[in-house]
Amino acid sequence: MTFAFLTPGRILFGRGAAAEAPARIAAMGRRILLVRGGSVQFADVLAEGLRAAGAAVLELRGQGEPDLSGLEAALAEARPFAPDAVAAIGGGSVLDLGKALAALVPSDRPPLDHLEVVGQGLPLCAPPLPLAALPTTAGTGSEATKNAVIGVPAHGRKVSLRDDRLIPALALVDPALTDGCPWPVTLASGLDAVTQVIEPYLSLRANPLTDALCRDAIPRGLAALVRLRQAEDPAARDALALVSLIGGIALANAGLGAVHGLAGVIGGRYAAPHGAICGRLLTPTLRENRAALAAEGQPVARFDEVAGWIAGALGCAPGDAFRQLSDWIDAAGLPRLADLCEGPLDAVALARAASGSSSMKANPAALSPEALARIVMAG
Repeated sequence: MTFAFLTPGRILFGRGAAAEAPARIAAMGRRILLVRGGSVQFADVLAEGLRAAGAAVLELRGQGEPDLSGLEAALAEARPFAPDAVAAIGGGSVLDLGKALAALVPSDRPPLDHLEVVGQGLPLCAPPLPLAALPTTAGTGSEATKNAVIGVPAHGRKVSLRDDRLIPALALVDPALTDGCPWPVTLASGLDAVTQVIEPYLSLRANPLTDALCRDAIPRGLAALVRLRQAEDPAARDALALVSLIGGIALANAGLGAVHGLAGVIGGRYAAPHGAICGRLLTPTLRENRAALAAEGQPVARFDEVAGWIAGALGCAPGDAFRQLSDWIDAAGLPRLADLCEGPLDAVALARAASGSSSMKANPAALSPEALARIVMAG
């Protein structure tokens, strides 16, 4: 058995942990590039605390999911400032922008040279800047991953800028920053978090450490989402934030699968939130993967474990778990994929484009384009 395992340089998790952010980030350098979401109130506190600690701060605001033109504009502003380190506070999109800036501010090459699939995928030509990541939603786990997802509208794709050194030096996860998050955002991001512990558990690259993390996180995340649908609950917020963090660690080490392979293509062609796309693709992908493996006489025990955890959270029979989860997602208010994308979906074209996605390499079954198209239509 051989595997490697990557984690952030330091993880701080728990309510009140954000109070440590100014001092810890100021210790990373005297010139801090602060990438922030527009509505994150704690970002003002963080900026004030950094300046009080003697740091020069340049604030950049992330707006929506980052795309190539937005990244290039942010680089044009950030490079003259010559930051020593980057701090990113916000949802997964803001953290991805921060990671991309940490990677590319020291570089003398255009971003497209380093992007997968649509670019050259070249290694970074200089070490990234140190990065601190503070998530304010529980979903992407970007605070613990080695990639930044960037939209490239000209190619209709979302692709990754990837390097082991992009894992943040500091992942500071304070679940209190997610308190009161609106239910639609909680649902979409929470389903993304759950997907990101299910896919690594089923991945061809799963290893004993990711297995141990995911076996705990899958039922924990499902139970937290069920509870948060009923009422605001700090304990459930804590659980979901932990699951999101674990998902980032798990996917960085074991990869993902067809849900994210398709989501990267769909999200690149339609203005739909990534987490909501993943939530809609989860159950049809589970069904298609299990059916494909069973048809080949391959083991499906892990799919049955996942079904058991879903059944435990929803109070249903394991044999009916995937359907019940789909029904629960409907009842919880997540729009159908066609509604999210605001138009007809060319399932065949999307399936063909997704077949070459990097996430597909770890998918447990070799799904045909027809199977991928069925997943899109079922979403």
